[in-house]
Amino acid sequence: MTDTNRRQFLKSAAALAGAAAVFPESIRRALAIPANNATRSILDVGHVVILMQENRSFDQYFGTMAGVRGFGDRFPIPLRDRLAFPLSSGLKRDVFRQWNGTRIVMPYHLDQATGNAQRVSGTPHTWPDAQAAWDDGRMEDWPAHKQDQSMGYYTEAELGFQWALANAFTLCDAYHCAMHTGTIPNRLFHVTGSNGPVMGRAAVVNEWNYLGSSTEGYEWTTYAERLEAAGVSWMVYQNLPDNFGCNQLASFRQFRRANEAMGNQPNGAPYPAYRSDDDRGNPLYKGTANTMPAGGLLAEFRRDALAGRLPQVSWIVAPPTYSEHPGPSSPVQGGWYVQEALDALTANPDVWAKTVLIVNFDENDGFFDHVPSPALYSMNADGSAAGATTMDEALLGVERFTHPAPEGSSVQPAPDGKVYGPGPRVPCFVVSPWSKGGWVNSQVFDHTSVLRFLETRFGVPEPNISPYRRAVCGDLTTCFDFVDPNVVVPPLPAVSKGAADALRVAQDQQAQVAVPGIFAQSMPAQAKGVKPSRALPYALHATAAVSSDKVTIAFVNEGRQGAVFHVYDRKHLDRIPRRYMVEAGMSLAAEWPISPDLGKYDLWVLGPNGFHRHFIGDTWAYGGQGRPNPEVVAAYDPAAATLRLAIANRGGRSCKVTLTANAYEKRKEVRTIVAGQQWHFARSLKSFGGWYDYSVVIDDGKKFARRLAGRLETGGDTISDPAAILPDFAG
Repeated sequence: MTDTNRRQFLKSAAALAGAAAVFPESIRRALAIPANNATRSILDVGHVVILMQENRSFDQYFGTMAGVRGFGDRFPIPLRDRLAFPLSSGLKRDVFRQWNGTRIVMPYHLDQATGNAQRVSGTPHTWPDAQAAWDDGRMEDWPAHKQDQSMGYYTEAELGFQWALANAFTLCDAYHCAMHTGTIPNRLFHVTGSNGPVMGRAAVVNEWNYLGSSTEGYEWTTYAERLEAAGVSWMVYQNLPDNFGCNQLASFRQFRRANEAMGNQPNGAPYPAYRSDDDRGNPLYKGTANTMPAGGLLAEFRRDALAGRLPQVSWIVAPPTYSEHPGPSSPVQGGWYVQEALDALTANPDVWAKTVLIVNFDENDGFFDHVPSPALYSMNADGSAAGATTMDEALLGVERFTHPAPEGSSVQPAPDGKVYGPGPRVPCFVVSPWSKGGWVNSQVFDHTSVLRFLETRFGVPEPNISPYRRAVCGDLTTCFDFVDPNVVVPPLPAVSKGAADALRVAQDQQAQVAVPGIFAQSMPAQAKGVKPSRALPYALHATAAVSSDKVTIAFVNEGRQGAVFHVYDRKHLDRIPRRYMVEAGMSLAAEWPISPDLGKYDLWVLGPNGFHRHFIGDTWAYGGQGRPNPEVVAAYDPAAATLRLAIANRGGRSCKVTLTANAYEKRKEVRTIVAGQQWHFARSLKSFGGWYDYSVVIDDGKKFARRLAGRLETGGDTISDPAAILPDFAG
């Protein structure tokens, strides 16, 4: 591919991403309505609608979609080999090859054409099994703790509406649930920014799911109360008898008192239909009232949107049948429900022109996702830290389970010191007139990010959000173009409620999709292609320095957002991988002793949006006195979109170094670097959307190798990793 062709390819990437899409009517209408652009800022947003669905992982829904970090991830975390793993020609086990206690299970297609895929059985998803599956970041025995069907995934055939939504608007592929556990603690984060440590107590398993007596329940302040105090209008849209226990405001004593003050029974019976004047003098009642009495199917939400009566902030709670939860619901039914919410909003163009719809998922059930969690570092069995952070240790206590249960609790387990989260990735769609175009956003987010978006728009702070979450997780604003949002997006079959329900019934008549036999497995193919990708706030470095007895890695964050570096010691994959959280504008260093391994080391580093560094070496060959001592240091020139590498030889003898491009271009250069000198290599990355992947080795790379990959951020939007669709660039 010539430079001219590459430039043309990058220029047209945004159009290509959605050109073949056929959108349902609700999406077509949403795309056609121009954004309110009065101030060209976030102040143009008049309404934020939040619809949290249930129990799906990112890989399960989008692992095969082009342009996201899915099954085609070129840097999957390494795992220990198993004797039962059928090795072939040096193939090493990675995170996509999970152990179930007996055999390796790989991701497999939940194909609705061959079995009951829409209603695949759920899996365990509470604190003990979630922590066991994550295993402090080792992530190697997922189905042993979550069952084999946890490795099942869908394609566009099963998820027509969800894929159309992603191809029309913005999909976040680094959005994590808040905790390694189930529904209620994650939803507590979603509506309060915390699972309770702000009060010195913590919830890690489901409790007080449904509206009940005000003599029990949680007691800290929710974000709805903060909005009320600030004069920002809000509402929870739900069908009270049939909300699946997914309105976590109803878990709080202050909201339970508001319900009882209306003369209702503690469970809300007789479930009177909410009226606009019901909460006079009792403003929290609209957080627990029966605001969608007509079955929870959005009729009342549609009425308010059409009449221009939507509050500034709305939370929607779906009934079980349309919640996407395995068991009572299905993806096709959840897709229909989201479609109806979007259809209700676009029925009034003036409302949609100033509305943001955020659709996310509370947790992953037990379904597999391969991306490591950006959690605080874990603790080793001997009490030492498996990592570090630049943040004051006094600020980190709210991120570990060291807190007693909430007052009156009867089900919370004893504190075990484990890290709360963030947990695995879950899908998140940002749907609005300012986020259309089939974008992917790869900034790290979690459930607190939704509250931070509300903070940014309405100026109402949420002090429950921990400093760690604020450092690591963004506020969703990078998902939007408020300056020039009214781009033309290509145009379109919508699923009906009857068709969605009928497919569920038809699927119920079939057996569950079988897990393939061990020799019938293969890695799923991720579709080739790119998505337009938003500019991100990252500028990260990890650089090694080697002495006779240790490797020191310096982690440097020159960006505007904190980041977690994950380090896997490939010589000791039984150990907890270390995690280093480096705040924006800061750095820290860590050491690995190598004397026990006779001077050999093999360290695998991962960070946000494909950031990767790999350090391999043998100090008996390189690094000691009288021998070559090479090292590679990277620098970024954002203004010129240029990567610069300094390859230095600080040893006592010269060495011959080979630099190879592993993707994006065909390049192989060999230089001899004499003792005390450097080779300076510079490459413009404009033709590759800022992406790079280079290896620097001596001889066969077994005794000295460095690999550097990632994306150089210039402050401008670009594309997702194009390596998968540029085979002629492969090194």
